[in-house]
Amino acid sequence: MNLEEARIKVRQLTEELNYHNDRYYNHDDPVISDYEYDAMLRDLENLEAEFPELLLPTSPTQRVGGSRGEKFSPVVHTVPMESLHDSFSADEIRDFDRKVREVIDHPVYVVEPKIDGLSVSCEYRNGVFVRGSTRGDGVTGEDVTENLMTIKSLPKRIENAPAFLEVRGEVYMSVATFERIVAEQENNGEKPFKNPRNAAAGSLRQKDSKITAKRSLDIFVFNVQAVEGMTFVTHTESLNFLTEAGFPTASYNSFDDIEDVLGEIDRIDAHRGDLPCDIDGAVVKLNNLADRELLGSTAKFPRWAEAYKYPPEEKETELIDIEINVGRTGAITPVGVFKPVLLAGTTVSRATLHNEDFIRELGVSVGDTVKIRKAGEIIPEVLCVVHHNDDADVYTLPECCPSCGSRLVKEEGEAATRCTNTECPAQLLRHLIHFVSRDAMDIDGLGPSLLELLMNEGLIRTFTDLYKLKAEDIAKLDRMGEKSADNLIRAIEKSKSAEINRLIYALGIRHIGEKAAKLLCEHFLSVDALFEASEEEIASIEGYGAIMAKSVYDYFRLEGTAHLIAELKELGVEMKPLERKEKTGGFVGKTFVLTGTLPTMSRKEASLLIEQNGGKTSSSVSKKTDFVLAGEDAGSKLTKAQSLGVRIITEAELLQMIENGIE
Repeated sequence: MNLEEARIKVRQLTEELNYHNDRYYNHDDPVISDYEYDAMLRDLENLEAEFPELLLPTSPTQRVGGSRGEKFSPVVHTVPMESLHDSFSADEIRDFDRKVREVIDHPVYVVEPKIDGLSVSCEYRNGVFVRGSTRGDGVTGEDVTENLMTIKSLPKRIENAPAFLEVRGEVYMSVATFERIVAEQENNGEKPFKNPRNAAAGSLRQKDSKITAKRSLDIFVFNVQAVEGMTFVTHTESLNFLTEAGFPTASYNSFDDIEDVLGEIDRIDAHRGDLPCDIDGAVVKLNNLADRELLGSTAKFPRWAEAYKYPPEEKETELIDIEINVGRTGAITPVGVFKPVLLAGTTVSRATLHNEDFIRELGVSVGDTVKIRKAGEIIPEVLCVVHHNDDADVYTLPECCPSCGSRLVKEEGEAATRCTNTECPAQLLRHLIHFVSRDAMDIDGLGPSLLELLMNEGLIRTFTDLYKLKAEDIAKLDRMGEKSADNLIRAIEKSKSAEINRLIYALGIRHIGEKAAKLLCEHFLSVDALFEASEEEIASIEGYGAIMAKSVYDYFRLEGTAHLIAELKELGVEMKPLERKEKTGGFVGKTFVLTGTLPTMSRKEASLLIEQNGGKTSSSVSKKTDFVLAGEDAGSKLTKAQSLGVRIITEAELLQMIENGIE
């Protein structure tokens, strides 16, 4: 590869890595596995080593991946929170040892499991927890003190403490908690978390600490960052202090021979399933703290530590059956049932086969030998068919719903096959869970287990049945009683006064989320107006497209919808219209899309400013977009705006437009 070819490749890898960094660290929503990301980063490191003139200070190989977000106050770390250099083979660990021994005569290493969570700093003054922050870019993080206070295992006060102590830990979500929350999300028809790491990161970065508290996060503390009034000679000394002070710490062992270190890495790998949390590797650290000072750090990594990353474990097993699940929206999901196999520490016997297109693409049939792995170390997925069962044809979905017998439909342009029967029993429980949820009708105390109990007792079957419940019937149920029954009836009565947008969202119309429901109800102020609305009128709403418009139009043409709304009205559901506020300001009729990081304000603040001046904000660029407000590191939205000829403005230009008007 010549210099010019290398330059092009470096640019491509840098753009891809920056994109994936942003998805992983700032949005907690990765689109590739850690292993794929690490391999890409290694390719870039190798190119920069071969062509040093292409190495820039802004390269992803030189920076900690994240950045300080916009939700929380900034915290400048007293000690930089560095990242770790990754190894993928025994020879790379041996090479790390060789470099250490060039400086240190008799190194001793500590080997610990590498917890896959969100790195945080916790500060204590005179034994009292006073502040906690995320790693951010390693220099500046986010103040998440209130959310860390909700973690029960993190000590809020420690005995016999130094004047000041700063520790570093990894916040994680246990496998059991993750599986429980994902099951609840799927029941509610919500987008489930991808893996425990992203679930933990997203939960810790909630503005409302009550939401964080419900996620049952946990923490392992693995390092003393700074201390006043105490000294430690070795890392193991500091770990023993942390354990005695009440901090949860991961197990560790120390070795003076690198081959023993490699044996410990293998041992941790073999026992990954014994831990309550997800790990993605092992960390090798010099034990002596003075030796660490001698070795120092690069711009991004300490030279005294190395992370060994485990590859995703893959195994072969036999597909013995395919079951069909029916979701809240009627989507049919085929689920593969396998001969149980131990994978990444847990027994796996089921995995989604997504949809008919996926099955056809892999050529899956019952009896096949398939290769499976755990994506993100937790969610089982089928990778390929290793050996096809010659006695079976490629599986096809049934023509009728396995729950209600209605004919299944696959609309053009959609991957999912659906049952369109709104009375389908399999969809009912999930519909009800969604209907009573916080952002919908917000019926407090009516959770999934109680809804299921009410259904099993024959007390509810539809939305309207909720408003027919009697306190005496509820009080007779297990674990209820008169007080609980009265509280629930009051919550149901309170929901009758919910605004119309909550009801529209609660109905679970396909493609219509919380924001889309509000937009719809700001345009059509009553349910009666929605029954009369044409598809074209609905499509004219800013933020709506043809698919959303058709979904709403079709829903309000169903005979069952008219009957449902009439019965809800009769039962006292008010369907209160939203107040239509007349927009004023210089941006009336103008639509803005925001992208990138702005110099002095968050995107939320900029959006509020635009709306206060009569404008609208949208999440996607189209021909209807009037302005794209672009900041630093603007991505694909900026590119699309340029291709469509949409006017691109800076924050300074926005403020000038507010002051002087649009030119």
